Amino acid sequence: MAPVDPHSYTDGAHPVVSRAALAFYLDFAASTIHASALLTLSAPHSGDLLLDTRALTVHSASTDADTPEPIPFSLAAAPDPVLGTALTLTLPPDTVSFRLTFSTSPAASALQWLAPPQTASAQPFVFSQCQSIHARSIFPCHDTPAARITFSLLLNVPEQLSAVASARHVARRDPLPSDHRGACDDEQWCAPGRIVEEFQMEQSVPPYLFAFAAGGIGSRDLGPRTRVYAEGGDKVLDEAAREFAGVEEMVKVGEGLFGPYEWERFDLLVLPPSFPYGGMENPRMVFLTPTVIKGDAAGAQVVAHELAHSWTGNLITNKTNEDFWLNEGFTTYAERRIVEVVQGEERAALNMGIGWRGLNRMMERFKDNMEFTKLKPKMAGIDPDDVYSEVPYEKGFQFLWRIEREIGRPAFDEFLKKYIATFKFQSIDTETFLEFLKTNVPGIENQIDLNLWVEGTGIPPDAMEPDSATYKKICSLAAEFKSGKLPSEDEVANWSGQEWELYLENLPTDVEASQVTALDERYKLSESRDYEVKVAFLQLAIPTGCKCYFNEVEKCLKQVGRMKYLRPLYSSLAKCSSEEKMLAQRIFSEAQEFYHPIARSVAEAILSKHS
Repeated sequence: MAPVDPHSYTDGAHPVVSRAALAFYLDFAASTIHASALLTLSAPHSGDLLLDTRALTVHSASTDADTPEPIPFSLAAAPDPVLGTALTLTLPPDTVSFRLTFSTSPAASALQWLAPPQTASAQPFVFSQCQSIHARSIFPCHDTPAARITFSLLLNVPEQLSAVASARHVARRDPLPSDHRGACDDEQWCAPGRIVEEFQMEQSVPPYLFAFAAGGIGSRDLGPRTRVYAEGGDKVLDEAAREFAGVEEMVKVGEGLFGPYEWERFDLLVLPPSFPYGGMENPRMVFLTPTVIKGDAAGAQVVAHELAHSWTGNLITNKTNEDFWLNEGFTTYAERRIVEVVQGEERAALNMGIGWRGLNRMMERFKDNMEFTKLKPKMAGIDPDDVYSEVPYEKGFQFLWRIEREIGRPAFDEFLKKYIATFKFQSIDTETFLEFLKTNVPGIENQIDLNLWVEGTGIPPDAMEPDSATYKKICSLAAEFKSGKLPSEDEVANWSGQEWELYLENLPTDVEASQVTALDERYKLSESRDYEVKVAFLQLAIPTGCKCYFNEVEKCLKQVGRMKYLRPLYSSLAKCSSEEKMLAQRIFSEAQEFYHPIARSVAEAILSKHS
């Protein structure tokens, strides 16, 4: 076997799945998908072929013929805790395509099923989150970014619901018996009260960008190629439309910086609050947490990041999760370039300042395992979700910014456009990028220690803290907090959430409870609608023993499932006294069914580590 990815059973000596025709019957009552897949290989193959699965029940495998013949298959006896279960098919000679029927588990790691009482629309809801290695819990596949696929998707749902996907919407129509290819029987597929939503994705994407959602979803147009969707009715849609009104302009700015937008549409779906990330860059249909709707258009920065992925991450993809910085470092750089044009240099500098603080915080988090402070860490046997951090984002950004400072922005812009044009619709590794860099910027290895940046631990000495008047002023005010000086109302009069976030992130950690309460009494940070501000404040307050904030901490952990907030709050509680540990355990026991499976496992790991 020739592994291509430490997080996949894919054999590099065999062809990979290049197209999937999927038919899904969504059984909301059972939290299960009954499905079929017609999988097409990149080349004919005979003999054993391995696919990734996790908690799937595979019912049948057969040839793609008018009279299908069974294909022998087997699932490994015991699942690997990281990789899941290998599905081995023994293909007849020169097989190009084959059919599978299967069902997902109610505990599928990519899926969250919400009952009507858990949704604003009082309708059932389901959504997927396949990054990093969770597509395998929805359908058998080569679940590695090295194996890009095109796909078609039929979603059979109750007729009162609607569906979206990371693909072109073809039609909403009545089910046909010929649709399902064995996903279920004809009577079930074509039952009264069911509807089919049909999608096509003709551009190749890594499996982690396969995405769909179904529920009581409405929409509002934002521009000629942008629309916002949401579950929750007119109020949420109106707020989202105001927050993201400038998205079309952002797309144009991105095209000016990085070349043509290749995905036709840039639509947004605001998910229920249990969504575990800030945003997910699914092509054509970005998924967003409702916490980005802050009422001041600040959420546009999250959108800028997901938009930037349209070039760096979706168009050019990291080959494995060990090269994750190629997705996130480039995208963080591209996001800040978009923000600089749309919102100004000072706003981009604040963004960089928050990132710089986050990068330094990651050095503390990984002080006992500095491997994960490398741009290209070794990750065999490691679940990517367990070590997800700001390192690939912010150290990757710093590396690219270092190259820009060395060769100048005009030259770097030219390099960036050439890089995107050269590798679009490909998945590459770090070594490929470095060779391209050295070829196109001759002598760069003599000016910058490339090996130190990629293979070295920690923060390289030629990384740089951002330099702006606003950033320095906020850091200065934060330094004065230790001596008891709070910022005056004049000094914070024009602050948005981002300024407050930066201020709180730079406060010393060994503060007194009285200082924390004094700050909150003046500025009501614990009540902020901006979760970035609220969580940063609560994270500061928990270690001081300010029990008056425990109710706010509990509300936060029960109302929002975004891991960016769960990690610091559960970690802060778990590191404190037995009372805080017990509080964390109680909150988790009561809230865990609200969390997406990915977030649930992360919270469980934090509490287990500190139990």
